[in-house]
Amino acid sequence: MGEDEDNRQVLSPVMIRPEDAADVAAVRRLVTAAFGRADEAELVDRLRPDALALVAIEGGGGAVVGHVMTSPMRGADAVGLAPLAVAGPFRRRGVGARLVEAAIAAAREAGHGGVFVLGDPQYYGRFGFRADVAARFGCRYAGPHLMALELRPGALGPGGTVDYHRAFGG
Repeated sequence: MGEDEDNRQVLSPVMIRPEDAADVAAVRRLVTAAFGRADEAELVDRLRPDALALVAIEGGGGAVVGHVMTSPMRGADAVGLAPLAVAGPFRRRGVGARLVEAAIAAAREAGHGGVFVLGDPQYYGRFGFRADVAARFGCRYAGPHLMALELRPGALGPGGTVDYHRAFGG
């Protein structure tokens, strides 16, 4: 075996499910570690009452290894996807992608017209997020990193002004 094969970590299967009350402390630790500070974990706590939160659970031990939220956008029939956090050993292994896909599917199932995200265009572009769709909207985060995904053709309309949930302001 080569060096890469010897160092390869075998991961247990990961299950995606809605966050429950028993996950809150683990999610706080995960989000704080993923972002290197508590600000995003505090945002998660402020969003929780109005958001859909999903967790990725390691199959073997049941540990929370990933987390994503969607919360209502102001000014559009859409949700904002944020924050997304994955534990270090589980990054670049598809956990984040599975969380994003599950969040998009949940937004579609709930009947929302679209999903906005503020992030890396290369990463989120592979899920169908586009900056030109978001550019139809005025937003304090406007620019190449604000992207939107229409869940039904024309569902976001011609544009307008949007903003993330009020929790993002404080």
